Amino acid sequence: MTLLWKNIFARKPEEDSLAGFLGTIPLFSELTGRDLLALESIVHVRDYDEHETVFAEGDPGSGLYVIRVGRVKIFTRDSRGREHELAALETGDFFGETTLVSPAVRSASARTIEKAQLVGFFRADLLDCLEKNPRLATRILLGLTRVMSERLHVADRELKRLHNALQEAADAKE
Repeated sequence: MTLLWKNIFARKPEEDSLAGFLGTIPLFSELTGRDLLALESIVHVRDYDEHETVFAEGDPGSGLYVIRVGRVKIFTRDSRGREHELAALETGDFFGETTLVSPAVRSASARTIEKAQLVGFFRADLLDCLEKNPRLATRILLGLTRVMSERLHVADRELKRLHNALQEAADAKE
């Protein structure tokens, strides 16, 4: 079979589709194939240039972004305007999820490190989904709750570790 014919008849791998990609994201990993296809029709795909701002600290938050391609820097600025990197995220990572269900200003800025493709899922999309497909919305909210709970547990362990290290340093000074 020639390459030309092979390409025509080859099936596209599931993970190359947007729905397949979304199924690899922990937030959406419990969704069924049908759920993922429905989600695919709700989300917003956008291409970003290198060093393009996704959102800035202090902006109103409206939802989350999943990195389909590329890398994104999450950072804050101090009073002198200097940037302090909090995270460098890559394909498959997501950010901004805390504003999906609770309106709040962004606590950090997000900017692409290189050309990127991001998938946006916003509070308005979730609210619309709650009306039109409550089962899907419930599954998404359960995924969000699971992920945020896991992140809180990790943050709690890290805070305890830092607290213990500070206590040990203070005890060593005495």
